[in-house]
Amino acid sequence: MSFKNLLLLCSIIWLGVSCKSEKEDPGPSGPGVPASFGFNSLKVNGAYSGFKYNDVNLKPKVRFTFSAPINNATVANGVTFQSASGEKIAFTSVQEGGDSSVVITPSADLKYLTSYSVTATKALKSKAGGMLLNEVKVELITALDATDKFPVISDEALLTLVQRQTFKYFWDFAHPVSGLARERDSSGDVVTSGGSGFGIMTIPIAIERKFITRAQGLERMQKIVSFLKKAQTFHGAFPHWLNGATGVVVPFSDKDNGADLVETSFLVQGLLTVRQYFNEGNAAETALRADINAIWEAVEWDWFRKNNENVLYWHWSPNFGWDMNHQIRGWNECLVTYALAASSPTHSIDKTVYDNGWAGNSTFRNGNEYYGTTLPLGEPLGGPLFFSHYSFLGLNPTGLTDRFANYFTQNKAHTLINYNYCKANPQQYYGYSDQCWGLTASDIPNGYNANSPSNDKGVITPTAALSAFPYTPTESMKALKFFYYKLGDKLWGEYGFRDAFSLDQLWFADTYLAIDQGPIVVMIENYRSGLPWKLCMSSPEVKTGLKKLGFTSPAL
Repeated sequence: MSFKNLLLLCSIIWLGVSCKSEKEDPGPSGPGVPASFGFNSLKVNGAYSGFKYNDVNLKPKVRFTFSAPINNATVANGVTFQSASGEKIAFTSVQEGGDSSVVITPSADLKYLTSYSVTATKALKSKAGGMLLNEVKVELITALDATDKFPVISDEALLTLVQRQTFKYFWDFAHPVSGLARERDSSGDVVTSGGSGFGIMTIPIAIERKFITRAQGLERMQKIVSFLKKAQTFHGAFPHWLNGATGVVVPFSDKDNGADLVETSFLVQGLLTVRQYFNEGNAAETALRADINAIWEAVEWDWFRKNNENVLYWHWSPNFGWDMNHQIRGWNECLVTYALAASSPTHSIDKTVYDNGWAGNSTFRNGNEYYGTTLPLGEPLGGPLFFSHYSFLGLNPTGLTDRFANYFTQNKAHTLINYNYCKANPQQYYGYSDQCWGLTASDIPNGYNANSPSNDKGVITPTAALSAFPYTPTESMKALKFFYYKLGDKLWGEYGFRDAFSLDQLWFADTYLAIDQGPIVVMIENYRSGLPWKLCMSSPEVKTGLKKLGFTSPAL
């Protein structure tokens, strides 16, 4: 039995005890004092399944049954029907079962995908004048409107539309001084190094897709690189957050106010990809490549071994040193950090650091089967889907193998487990299905969470399924069509799909996050043309580094 069902059972048992006690103790009595009455049962559209109902039709029948006949004249004020926003809903009532049951029906159709509550209050009286001992409230969420919210277009046109609209987050909403990506759409001057790396990778795509010209893309990259050359770094590594106007570190947390090697690797992955794209011999593109090389070669990857340990460390602070003490060990999103550290022409690490640090973790290997799919590496059920996205925006997993795994097999397995988990829906969250799936880190109601099958809050994040297009094109396309055509009136906005949503909680984020928008554009392009993979894997240093670590690939 799921935790959700256990809570439901407990509430039913409690309610039964409550109702029994109401019958046994009718309240104040004596000459002239009417007996109080209790609640007996509830049905919505003829069935009982607790006190919250999803997927309700637009004219539901809510039937309350009490322990005494009800005074019909008190129903209008004794029952409230309203939306979650407080809108009062007109209703009709019919009494049945010797007047002890009251059936409430809205006078007009309710709205689709909207939350309502129907409450029998203490203002409801029995025919004898008795008072209802405890209020009874039922929550209703109406069904999804199955009509298409936008005109149907071809699959290719839809993919292009999603890429173009999502790209606007990095183009139109980029910080005006630095050109870098804001952490989220409400971040002001705070820009993100890793999210900017993802955004940088969208520029060659936008040029090839004719969203912008090559000259425009070059000009934006010149602005970005000029800013990065002057920004605050620590042993060549960038902080997680920067002030987009000044280039000074913005602390991510109390002690995270210095270098972030993982975020730096996401940024460098983007810079190397763009360096490979702007390959013409003119002065402007030659200078851009030279500036990118200067940034790349300044990162002291080997220094982050902390006294030559055979593992890389995530953070270093000028105030707190290595106090965060976070070793970068797999399996997670950080493969590219080790790949670039091995690829560095100036501060390279040896294979022993990869073998002992990244892959030396006791939880690195898996080998178990989940939902009929064997997972080679990582935590049970795979973890959040960004593990299979961030490092593989540039590193092509197709045919990429080492002694630990085939990385396309790994990423496809991870995705299929996530998909099949949502399809099976063991937590019984309303809305999960084969077309509404995808768990990864995102905003959730009143917070942020690394959503996964083992940490599931009932929230679907569009980037999870959409960034998985290279691994599960059929399943991802089904999700894309559902998000756009069926939920587009609530989910689609000026920068593409909003960050996350929950049909179970009837919540839609109004936010956009750089680290979620970027992979959508890049991984859809990797599915369509492989352009980001071709560019990143064409880097001579990346080829050398991957070979050093023991990788083989058709691209090497």
